[in-house]
Amino acid sequence: MPKLLQINTLVNKGSTGRIVEQISDFFISNGWQSFVAYGRNSNASNSQTIQIGNKLDYFLHGIQSNLFDNHGLASTNSTKQFLEKVKSIKPDIIILHNLHGYYINYKKLFEFLKEAKIPVLWTLHDCWSITGHCTFFSDINCEKWKTECNNCPKFKNYPSSIFYDNSKQNYYQKKQLFNSIENLTLVPVSNWLGEIIKQSFLSDKVVNVIHNGVDINAFYPTNSLNIVKKKYSINNKKILLGVATIWDARKGISDYFKLAKSISKDYVIVLVGLSRKQIESLPENIIGIERTENISELNQLYSAAEIVLNLSYQESFGLTTVEGFASGTPSIVYNCTASPELITEETGIVVEPGNINDLIFSIETIAKNGKSFYSYNCRKLAESKYNNQVQIKKYFDMANKMLNIYKN
Repeated sequence: MPKLLQINTLVNKGSTGRIVEQISDFFISNGWQSFVAYGRNSNASNSQTIQIGNKLDYFLHGIQSNLFDNHGLASTNSTKQFLEKVKSIKPDIIILHNLHGYYINYKKLFEFLKEAKIPVLWTLHDCWSITGHCTFFSDINCEKWKTECNNCPKFKNYPSSIFYDNSKQNYYQKKQLFNSIENLTLVPVSNWLGEIIKQSFLSDKVVNVIHNGVDINAFYPTNSLNIVKKKYSINNKKILLGVATIWDARKGISDYFKLAKSISKDYVIVLVGLSRKQIESLPENIIGIERTENISELNQLYSAAEIVLNLSYQESFGLTTVEGFASGTPSIVYNCTASPELITEETGIVVEPGNINDLIFSIETIAKNGKSFYSYNCRKLAESKYNNQVQIKKYFDMANKMLNIYKN
């Protein structure tokens, strides 16, 4: 029985954690044994799970990262212990996901991978792998990552460093380590990210884009409008929905507030994933909901919404947009990073980042056409292009291809 090992910050939680679980389930259903190693926050999984380190390791890693800007270079002992377990498991294929998150020493990991010669797929969910510090750089139009990161303008952003900028050293260490493995295939989750990778120090690696998928059996059009309106006392207003794991400047949180000041009283904005503190400061025409892992509840909200607004300034894919499509709801996104590649004329509208007037005009355009004008095409696009079973099969096929090449 072949063995799959995946490594990610989370298991079966959050967007990347759910992707990991979906990949695991597909491999298991096809006769593989599945293991998932993670840093923190695990939900129940059908795989055998391995936690790397503990809360103390996570805390100490965070301190080192904050003081010395050496994110991903702490957790040395816990990584060594984990790699001993990998030796005993003897996986046939390893799929990496997010290696940032204060839980693993990527230097120790890549030194091991180079020696072990195990075929590796690396799913890239952001830009951290090709920079000396940040996970995204488009918000400040930085292009240092193309030649050499130094004097990082974002060193105080996640993974934050308080005083010290080590971006130049980080850049060259990543460049050396990540290029040291011959049997490595990079899997960006969008065409936009794929093009970024091809301009980076990983340009010589094999790059195969696999878009994130959505569970079209879990997200589907349902008649939940009255349920949602009653639950949140929305009355006769149209719902503009935003969903995020963490609401911050990158996700365009301030633009939802600007929109709330200018939008017609016919609408109410519903934001899912806010903290309790954020909810306490909302204006009356924004309803805040804390983060939920309840897929049924999310599907009801997507189905009830008139429009899914994804006003993010930095997206490696834009899963909430596609989840909305699966539930029959059109989307409005900003014309930046990966978001525009998801939109067609039949499924939504693309507006320039931060242009609230154009945003309101686009909302009114969709309202004038009517949600029903878009719903069929939204669902059809989700089924034909973003069905998670189709997307995950691409991982399975790629893994088997790499395994056959490696064995021969």
